[in-house]
Formats: sequence, structure tokens, C-alpha cells
Amino acid sequence: MKKYISQTLSLLTVATLLGGLWSCGEEFLDRPPLDAIVDANFYQNDEQILAGTAPLYNIVWFSYNDKASHGIGDARGGVLTSGSYQIENVRFNTTGETPENGASWRAFYNVVGQSNTLINNVKQYAGAAVTDRIKRHGIAEGRFMRGLAYSYLVQNWGPVPLITNNTTLLQDTTIARNTVESVWQFIIKDFRYAAENLPDESVQEGRLNQWSAEGMLAKMYLTRAGISGTRDQNDLDSAAYFAKRVIDNSGATLMEEYEDLFKTVNNNNVETLAALQWTYNAGNLNAWGAQNSVQAFLAFGSEITGFSDGWGGDIGGSKWMLELYDDWTFDTRRKASFMFPGDHYDYITQVPAGGSAQELRVPAPSEDAGQPYGSRAWVKKYVVGRPEDNDGKVVQQGTEINTYILRLAEVYLIYAEAVLQSNPSDALTYYNKVRDRAGVSPKTSVDWEDIFYERIKELAMEGQAWYEFTRLQYYNPQLAYQLLSSQDRGTFRIYPDQIPDPRMWEIEIPEDDTSPRFFDVNASNFNLPIPSVELSKAPNLRKPPVPYDFSAGE
Repeated sequence: MKKYISQTLSLLTVATLLGGLWSCGEEFLDRPPLDAIVDANFYQNDEQILAGTAPLYNIVWFSYNDKASHGIGDARGGVLTSGSYQIENVRFNTTGETPENGASWRAFYNVVGQSNTLINNVKQYAGAAVTDRIKRHGIAEGRFMRGLAYSYLVQNWGPVPLITNNTTLLQDTTIARNTVESVWQFIIKDFRYAAENLPDESVQEGRLNQWSAEGMLAKMYLTRAGISGTRDQNDLDSAAYFAKRVIDNSGATLMEEYEDLFKTVNNNNVETLAALQWTYNAGNLNAWGAQNSVQAFLAFGSEITGFSDGWGGDIGGSKWMLELYDDWTFDTRRKASFMFPGDHYDYITQVPAGGSAQELRVPAPSEDAGQPYGSRAWVKKYVVGRPEDNDGKVVQQGTEINTYILRLAEVYLIYAEAVLQSNPSDALTYYNKVRDRAGVSPKTSVDWEDIFYERIKELAMEGQAWYEFTRLQYYNPQLAYQLLSSQDRGTFRIYPDQIPDPRMWEIEIPEDDTSPRFFDVNASNFNLPIPSVELSKAPNLRKPPVPYDFSAGE
């Protein structure tokens, strides 16, 4: 298909025009972001429409991606553990004051607000030189991102307000939450519009296309299937339909090596269906928030970031997470996701204090009767290393590594789950494709539990584990609570058999370790509480939810 505009147009063309963008959405109910996605006079040609949508790919998501994605998506999901950082999320003590809770709520409504502004501006102010296909493209990008934000909102907080027109909020004191059913109907409508109006080939590298939207439709239908308390077969069939269309028609393929998915040089690779597009911002301080900051919080030390960040020494994979792997050596996802003592990464430079540059060999910093050990399985995924490992493009709290929204391996597993009862042979085929790439043996049969845990392993530290449980909780809440309550989230030691070049490891819990390991999860603490500051500003959020009036527009 013919490209609509030059491939070289930067996704941050208008970053410096955004002015107060990052402060917008902090109080979404009474301070809607009226002018953040550039002003109404900007949308005069195709290039300006696309430049106007560019911030939807990064800066509006920053506050969630920064810490809340792994705090909510991985810590609450049982993947990530800690002695202090994210401890409220790890222990299911998330409150209305927990920082990641408020940051997530504000970030998602920031995305909603910015998407609404973009959609309404394009509809009202697109100039005569704007082609119809790019006008629809811009609106479709806005609706994709808005639908994505609402999918997070409804899974975390349940009933939430559906907002399509920011300007009415200045006068509207009756804003209320809408029912879960209404929110999911709205989400499906947004992604359907995106699927119908995005091209089958991206107009620029990293841009959304038809297959991005159809893949997300598959995921949304799979989740919505359970909201009535049982799984709706029509929704499962829709999930299977869209997933198979993506598999057969998108042209996407699995990357050969799993670990290569998380190197900046492979941004927008052949497996990517949708991703946030972060940028190197050292020379443009006005673009703060357009960079990926997660390495700062996940990397175990400054010796592998090159700056004074690298604050992740206290966090790592949980014992529950690590014991899901079939094998810590042969399953390539383990080493690509979590660092064990003695692991060697030849593409990350390590400069220990007082030492010289070398290839990263993960330290075992403690010793027990002469045997070295580590007390964390430090996070590797989205840790990309120092400037010299990334063409110079790393700064303090900033890398260019994309954040995946959706990749083909997940679509394989969505399809496998959706057709598990109707076509178990197909389900097994696509389930085993994911396992084969990971380097683990294929299975001869597959059930729901196999697919569920395969997705946890495949997507660990991608902010997704929690949403596997929210999907399950819709139709089998007791199982969701039971599985979460039985996760070992306590501390432990990892002993390598030798240093350097270990061949195997053992995980042990010290006899004198009295730290809590298991945390009760039930209906009262499963959903996130609405942040206290939002309740104080909008007391109507305490009222019972009401159906959304779709005649008022989308």
C-alpha cells in the first residue's frame, strides 16, 4: 500500500508546542486539558494532523509507564516483589493515597482528555487540505488510545465515568460513574472505529494500523467475555475471529530470539503490533515525559545505567514468578526478564565502582559460609544499559526502548484461549509456537491453566500480569482470589552453583526469615480504591453507577 506521507516525520514534531501538556489531566474533572494537543488552527494538512496525534504515543502515558505500570501491572499481579518499593501493591494494601494508584488514575484520564481534545479538534478544525483518510486516521488514533485507557480504568476501578467532551466538565457537577457493561461497550466501539479507519500498513514506522486495532479487539473481546459472570461464547468467537485475522494478514512474525525483543535497536520489530514510542530527549528538556524512564527504577545499580539512577536493587521477580518457569536456563524468557547471580549479558556494559568497563556479569553480592548468593532476581526486561550500549542515546531516567502495547506472541495466546473449547488442536498449535520460541519443549495437550501461566511467563514485567487476574475475576472471582492469595511474594536467596558461569541455581528461604510471604486477596481489596483526592473533588463518584447514554455521542 502507498505510504501517505514521508516515513521520516518525527513522532515528536510538535512536542515543543504542547506547553502545559504534562500538567493537564491532574484534575481531570474540573480542569480539562482544553489546549494541550496543539491549538485549533494547527490542523491544516495531513502532516499537521499526524503531528497532532504524536503525543498520544508517549508523553500522555508517562505517569503510568514511569512507575505505576510495574507497580500495578506486575507487583499486584504477583510477578514483582520488594522489601520496600511498591510494598503496598505487593501486599495488596493499595489505598486511596498509594502513589501508583493516583498516578494511574490521572494518567489514564490524561490520555482520555488528550484523546478527546484531539478527536474533537480534528472533527471541527481540519482544513480543506486534509485528506479524508488522514482525518479518519487521526480520529482513529485518538479512539484507539482512549479505548486503551478505558480498558485499564474499568479493570482497575470497575465503574468509571465515560467522558467524551472535556468542555462540559467545567459546568457539569453531576458527573457520575458508568456501569462496567457500558464502559466495555464504549471500549469495543472505540477499537472497532480504529480497526475500520486505520490503514493495513502504518503510515510511519511505529504508527498504529488496522492490525494494531484488530489485535486489541481480540484482547478486549476475550476480557469482556466474562463480565456477566460466565464466559459469553459470542465474545470468545469475536476474540478468535480478530486474533486469527491478525495472525493471517498482518505480516507480523515472532522475533527469532526472545531477548532481542527488549533491545532498543529492535524497536518496532516484526513482532510489534502496537507500542508506545519513546524518544531520546537529552537535547530537548521541553520534551520531558517523552522518554522511557523505567530503567531508572528497575536497574539494580548505576554501574549498568551510567548515571546516578538504577534504583532497583530492592526489587526483583517473586518466588512464585520464578517457579513458573520450566527451566531457568533453557527457557530464554527467564534470563531476558530477570537477572540471576552470575548471568552474563554481553550487550550491556558494567562499570563497577573503582573498576573498569566489562560485559555485565550479575554480581552475587552476599555470602553465606563461603557460598555467594543474591537476595533478589533483579529485573532485566526494559533495562537496556548505558549510553555506550545504545548508540549514545541514554540519559538519567531516559531511554528509547519502546513499551509494548501488543505483540504477536500475545495474540497467539489470545487465539489459543478463545478457541480452546471449539478447536483444541489450533489452540495447541499456537500455544506451542510461543513455547518453541522460548526454547522449552512443546506439549501434547493444552488447557486453560497452561495458557494462563504461559501468558504470565511471556509477558512478565510488561505490566500485564495483573490484567490476567482482572479478566479471570470477572467470571471466576474465587479462583482469582485463591491464586493471588497463594502466591509466595516473600524474600529469599538465590545460590548459584558456581561463579563465574553458573549452570544452575537454588532458591532458599533462610530459617530466620520471618517476613510475610502470602497476602489475602478478596472482594474487598481486589479492585483499586478511587484515589482519595479524586473523591474529595468529585463526591458523585461515590454514587451508584448508571448506564451510559450512547445517544449523546462517542
